[in-house]
Amino acid sequence: MKRVGVLALQGDVREHASALAGCGTEVVYVRTPSDLAGLDGIVIPGGESTTIAYLLGTSGLRSSLTGALTDGLPVLGTCAGLIMLSSTMVGGREDQWSFGLLDITVQRNGYGRQIASFETPIEVEGVGVVPGVFIRAPRITQWGDVQVLATYDRGDGVHPVLVRHGSAWGCSFHPELTTNLGVHELFTSSF
Repeated sequence: MKRVGVLALQGDVREHASALAGCGTEVVYVRTPSDLAGLDGIVIPGGESTTIAYLLGTSGLRSSLTGALTDGLPVLGTCAGLIMLSSTMVGGREDQWSFGLLDITVQRNGYGRQIASFETPIEVEGVGVVPGVFIRAPRITQWGDVQVLATYDRGDGVHPVLVRHGSAWGCSFHPELTTNLGVHELFTSSF
């Protein structure tokens, strides 16, 4: 059985854990560096990216998680997790940092603030149509060496909403907030 961690500092932790359990994985709540031991993959959930970045520092996890990700630990970042995996972010705080694993530029709240949240069908390569729940979602405005697995056109151009480079996956929307396990199954089947 695959052991998949969910970064359990802030955000949609329970929802990701439920989806991963539905995929037949053993779920580990990652709160300390020792929780990373023996993981086959990890999810960085949606939440608030500046808070997650801050808590990674205060929990002592930043260095250990950076090392694990650099060594190729498969990671899926959704919404705030996508921001944490990006190489460049627009609209963040000056002291905000990211892991830089995905060659993308993301605009925080790029699809609008909380009041502009929406749900729309998203066609995911290798999965089919899944519900795309966008809540203060980051928008990928530029991308380089990434595989684009899903896009969305809100009327002003097509933009990636699910990307992958090697073992790093990033998703603008919240697949954990639906009963559709397609994105989680696609991620967990990759390792």
